[in-house]
Amino acid sequence: MRILIVTDAWSPQVNGVVRTLNALITELRAKGHDVRTINPEGRPSRPLPLYHEITLTHITVAAMRAEIAAIAPDVIHIATEGPIGWSARSWCKANDVPFTSAFHTRFPEYAAARTGLKPERFWPLMRRFHKASRAVLVSTPTPRKFICAICPTMNF
Repeated sequence: MRILIVTDAWSPQVNGVVRTLNALITELRAKGHDVRTINPEGRPSRPLPLYHEITLTHITVAAMRAEIAAIAPDVIHIATEGPIGWSARSWCKANDVPFTSAFHTRFPEYAAARTGLKPERFWPLMRRFHKASRAVLVSTPTPRKFICAICPTMNF
């Protein structure tokens, strides 16, 4: 099976998302799957304001369409809620292509700590992103309870 993983978090970043994706890719390849990624590597990126360890990489939906077509995946997994993830999500929704997503971190709390806004301001964005996916990958029961709170009918 050809699996496409779309992610805004990638090397040289060192964080839990990148580690989880590397472990996931290793396991999937060990099981014989052809795993490809669309990631920030080789693309112009800018540091996230107030959180410079994270970069933002813009990719248009048209560019995403071309990359997905070139890969021709059987399955699409969108691992992050950044610009690359949103572009892939937009393409999938526009083309009625099912996808899965992942909830790695409590982004609303991180965003609130850095902006001074309340986390509740960011949760609707998370709900909108993940509600369209077929299932959500979570690493532990703790993030699952947050996804259950925003998408009670979601599959895990």
